[in-house]
Amino acid sequence: MTAVETHITYSNSYTIHHEDTYMTQEEDWDRDLLLDPAWEKQQRKTFTAWCNSHLRKAGTQIENIEEDFRNGLKLMLLLEVISGERLPKPDKGKMRFHKIANVNKALDFICSKGVKLVSIGAEEIVDGNVKMTLGMIWTIILRFAIQDISVEETSAKEGLLLWCQRKTAPYRNVNVQNFHISWKDGLALCALIHRHRPDLIDYSKLRKDDPIGNLNTAFDVAEKYLDIPKMLDAEDIVNTPKPDEKAIMTYVSCFYHAFAGAEQAETAANRICKVLAVNQENEKLMEEYEKLASELLEWIRRTIPWLENRVAEKTMRAMQQKLEDFRDYRRVHKPPRVQEKCQLEINFNTLQTKLRLSNRPAFMPSEGKMVSDIANAWKGLEQVEKGYEEWLLTEIRRLERLDHLAEKFKQKCNMHESWTAGKEDLLSQKDYESASLMEIRALMRKHEAFESDLAAHQDRVEQIAAIAQELNELDYHDAASVNSRCQAICDQWDNLGTLTQKRRDALERVEKLWETIDQLYLEFAKRAAPFNNWMDGAMEDLQDMFIVHSIEEIQSLITAHDQFKATLPEADKERMATLGIHNEILKIAQTYGIKLSGINPYTNLTSQDITTKWDTVKHLVPLRDQMLQEEVARQQANERLRRQFAAQANIIGPWIQTKMEEISHVSVDIAGSLEDQMNSLKQYEQNIINYKSNIDKLEGDHQLSQESLIFDNKHTNYTMEHIRVGWEQLLTTIARTINEVENQILTRDAKGISQEQLNEFRASFNHFDRVRHSLTLLDSHNDFRACLISMGYDLGEVEFARIMTLVDPNNTGVVTFQAFIDFMTRETAETDTAEQVMASFKILASDKNYITVEELRRELPPEQAEYCITRMTRYVGPDSPVDALDYISFSSALYGESDL
Repeated sequence: MTAVETHITYSNSYTIHHEDTYMTQEEDWDRDLLLDPAWEKQQRKTFTAWCNSHLRKAGTQIENIEEDFRNGLKLMLLLEVISGERLPKPDKGKMRFHKIANVNKALDFICSKGVKLVSIGAEEIVDGNVKMTLGMIWTIILRFAIQDISVEETSAKEGLLLWCQRKTAPYRNVNVQNFHISWKDGLALCALIHRHRPDLIDYSKLRKDDPIGNLNTAFDVAEKYLDIPKMLDAEDIVNTPKPDEKAIMTYVSCFYHAFAGAEQAETAANRICKVLAVNQENEKLMEEYEKLASELLEWIRRTIPWLENRVAEKTMRAMQQKLEDFRDYRRVHKPPRVQEKCQLEINFNTLQTKLRLSNRPAFMPSEGKMVSDIANAWKGLEQVEKGYEEWLLTEIRRLERLDHLAEKFKQKCNMHESWTAGKEDLLSQKDYESASLMEIRALMRKHEAFESDLAAHQDRVEQIAAIAQELNELDYHDAASVNSRCQAICDQWDNLGTLTQKRRDALERVEKLWETIDQLYLEFAKRAAPFNNWMDGAMEDLQDMFIVHSIEEIQSLITAHDQFKATLPEADKERMATLGIHNEILKIAQTYGIKLSGINPYTNLTSQDITTKWDTVKHLVPLRDQMLQEEVARQQANERLRRQFAAQANIIGPWIQTKMEEISHVSVDIAGSLEDQMNSLKQYEQNIINYKSNIDKLEGDHQLSQESLIFDNKHTNYTMEHIRVGWEQLLTTIARTINEVENQILTRDAKGISQEQLNEFRASFNHFDRVRHSLTLLDSHNDFRACLISMGYDLGEVEFARIMTLVDPNNTGVVTFQAFIDFMTRETAETDTAEQVMASFKILASDKNYITVEELRRELPPEQAEYCITRMTRYVGPDSPVDALDYISFSSALYGESDL
């Protein structure tokens, strides 16, 4: 403990305050009421004996504590003896003011030692005030006998209590919790003596039910062998419900000082415990790293084959399920693994820093589990993953196109097969053999009309074949049935061509036998057939399915539809003209009284057929309008999704980049302390975590876009993959930067670097860092040499080469800031060494070259003792006991040294 500033107000008394806890807590003697009689008696006896233990060195003593200090002379003598310093010369007179002057000199000396007395004045001591006199002596005892007692940076009282607890912990029936009733049975005092001098007391013969005997044994042994005067009375302690705490503390402090030499062993034990604790913690971190690395590598090993599987499904539903599985992998399964990988690197760096700071050899993971191995495995995973989503979307587009083509193929096949139904039978008829001239001519004209119709259908057959070819090229899953149906249609078409030619040949052979033909019927047939075919084509186009991916594409269809509608007036004129021929036939028949059979011999088409199909075309036109407008609405909705996604992506993308740059600026900022940097980085980390909801919302919009089959977006350069990668890099960067600052704090505290020194290191490093915010010196042979020179190093080639082997052992040409800090602190910082640990064990072993199991268990806590016992090898030497252990090789192994 250090003395604090003294504040004294003289007014015939001293108003003194002390900031140390033990002073303010222990100054609990009542200033207004009389002391408890039993406590006063114990304090008189104890304080008197304590004073005499020191005064006898000057050849004197006191009999009555409140009387013998009244003139101040023995009080000044006591202070000189216990402090080893000379006080001012005392006044020789016997008058009251002489006595007050001497007492004031003593009190002034006490104050000069940083002690602050409260309401204790020279007049009260001269007047023999027992309460004030005992309070003054207790203050002296605190300052000169107890204040310097501190175990593990505790206060004096706590330190003394902790010392007693540790020394008596192994003893039965002893439980030291305070400085009053814990000492009433005398066993605690006997245990203290036995712990340090087992030859003076046979502890096994002591009984808890004999407190007076135990106390007297301790008092007698202490006085006879330890030169500790008897300061307490056994009967008073036993018969008092709560013995005086100050009296007990005063007496026990004498034991602490008597056994102070034994504290060297305890210090050595503490050092060993600290070293062993570091090793145990490091081993735990190594086990955790191995476990986490194994789990991560196993996950990568399982995932890569799944991503490498590029076998396409046969249906859209199955492929969309694959896409959903991939989304789950990116949203649910991969992010925790990204965090695990980052945490693994952080744990590895932290472990290496701890090992380096504790002079331990670097950690080498088991084969295949190095950080580089994990990085390579992760790189392989990302390479496989990179094209997987693109492949999925390509396959989905392909299947979408296939479904559309398959449906179109089916529709055209149905129309063609409906048209060809019965045509082969019709062409195979030989009705012309028994027909009349008019009938033959009608059959000839009818066949010509059929040929015209057949030629018109040639385009549909070619379309069917072309669609089948495209389905085959796109690897349609049911290509076999498509090919079979297409082949059947083509074969039938060839057969129809053959039959048509045969029938024409037959009709032409008999054509010269027939001379007349009904021109009006023929003209009707010739005009009705192409018009009917046009209406068939119009109905087919009006019912044709379509796939578009943009407003421009649907607008193109609308334009085409509008152009089609513009042709309807001209088509209506053609319809009226065709129907006019039919009406002309009816007019001629009515005019000349011709009885018609009602059947056009040249065509199966009737005016009713034309009218019905025309009505169908007019009905389909508004339906097509509605279908196109619905698609316009869908494309507009898709456009809104594109803009909605782009609006967020164009904010999130730059935000991520800005945060990356801000984190880089914080990492090299030297304006504040490392703790300030840490607080800033923690705030950035929290802001980033809070920003996650924006990423999730963007993921939702991205999913909506994909569900709507939106595969491009001209409103932004950011894709969801860009955002995902940037987000993962941001999370990794903030975590790594925080870990780097933590390691710098750890290095600073462990190496004893001040904040000013660290700022100076960082300023020099940043000045010569050519790539700003990179935390590396890229040209180690020039920039790093300049940096060292700026720090005051006069470097020769040999010395510089030695330093380079330390900061860049792998000769990479890059010096990191951490390596620079390690170098600046390595050769001057105080660290535990194997020699220090070995020296500590030698103390515990009483200078022997070996240590026994019993000594380890006596001097070390149970956990650390067992750690040593299980790892030390047996010591073999002359006259060594069976349980002798080799602490020398153990100390070397702790620091990775095979031979010291």
